Amino acid sequence: MNVVLGDKQRFAAEVSGAGQPRQVDLWAAGRWLTCDDNVAYVPQFHRDVLDTAAWLRSGNGSPLPFAGVSAEATHRMLMHRAGDDDEPEADYRLRSRFQGLLWGPTTDNVTACLFREEHRLLIALEFWREEHLINHPQDAGAVFVVEIPAEEFVGILEGIAAALDAG
Repeated sequence: MNVVLGDKQRFAAEVSGAGQPRQVDLWAAGRWLTCDDNVAYVPQFHRDVLDTAAWLRSGNGSPLPFAGVSAEATHRMLMHRAGDDDEPEADYRLRSRFQGLLWGPTTDNVTACLFREEHRLLIALEFWREEHLINHPQDAGAVFVVEIPAEEFVGILEGIAAALDAG
C-alpha cells in the first residue's frame, strides 16, 4: 500500500508498505525531511502524529513571539543557544513552546518551530546533522518556512494515522 497526502512544496507525507515498521517520507517547503531515517516505528509515530493533530485541532499553538519578526528570523533567534550549557531557563521555556514535528527518530534530523497565526500555521525548520549538511551544502544555515492552513495540516496528519492503521 502506498498513500500520498498533501503538497511537497508545503507539507506532504507518503506512507508505504505494510506491517511494522513502515516507511514514512515527509516533505516540507520542497525538502525531503526524512532523508536520514524514513522507517517509522508505527505505534510511537502514530501516537505522536495524532497527538499533534489533536493539539492543533483544539486550537493550540502560539503566534510568533516577536512583533514584526519573520518566522525564519524567529526560528534563528529561538535556536541560537539551544542546547548550550549556559542557555538561560527562560530561553529554553520560550523555545519549547514552539518546537514541532517531534515525532521520534524519523524527524529528529530537523529542528522545527511551529507558529499559529489564527487559522494558518507557519513551520520553520532546518537540518542540523553534520553529515546531512556535508552531503547537502545548500542546506547549511538555511531555514525553510512553510505556510499552510491549520485544517489542511491536521488533515494530512490524520491521513498519516489512517494510512498507518490500514497497513
